This record gives sequence, structure tokens and C-alpha cells, in this order.
Amino acid sequence: VRVVESGGGLVQSGGSLRLSCAASGFTLDWYAVGWFRQAPGKEREGVSCIDSGAGGTFYAESVKGRFTISRVNAENTVYLQMNSLKPEDTAVYRCVAMIECKGVQYSGFGTWGQGTQVTVSS
Repeated sequence: VRVVESGGGLVQSGGSLRLSCAASGFTLDWYAVGWFRQAPGKEREGVSCIDSGAGGTFYAESVKGRFTISRVNAENTVYLQMNSLKPEDTAVYRCVAMIECKGVQYSGFGTWGQGTQVTVSS
């Protein structure tokens, strides 16, 4: 039972990346999935969350209008499309499968991935 992130990399300011959170050993659609990020010297920050099934989506104010979270159940994967990237988006991004979304806050008892680095150059 695990989730694995991919899709990070180095991009120029204004560019785009799509992060993937792929699950194995369980059905990801049964769980809420959150994306969190942590930059060096900073606390972990909730970025986005998508509820289980046909549930709602939530975004941090700092990414609203630029990031989109979605599911592809046939791939057992949640995606985070990140557009108009800014240098302040630079961080390690991790996904977590949880029981529910509580906005973009961690709701506990989650299965975390190892993270993927996103670096946005100015």
C-alpha cells in the first residue's frame, strides 16, 4: 500500500508542470488525496485536496486559479496541474491519501509519498 509522486523538475517562471500521485495496493478513488509542499526552512503547506468519489476540490489561496487537481480512476492516479509557476512555488511536493479533505489541511491517518522536487527559476 503506497503512493508515489512523479512529474517534478526544473521550470522557468510562468511555466507548467503536472505532478502525478499514483497508488498501488489500494483504490485511490475511495480516499481523499491532498498535495502538500515544503520549501527549505519553511513549514509544510497544504496546496490542494480532492475528496473521494465525486467529491469537491480545495485549493490554497496562493495557488487558486493556477493549479488544478483531478483524478483519473482508470489510472488509480491523482494529478496536480500547475500553471503560471512562480519561484515561490519551489518546494518538495508530496501527496497523501486520507479519509477526507479538511480544506487543504492534513486530516490525519494518511499514506504519504516520498515527494517530488519542483524548482521554478526566475
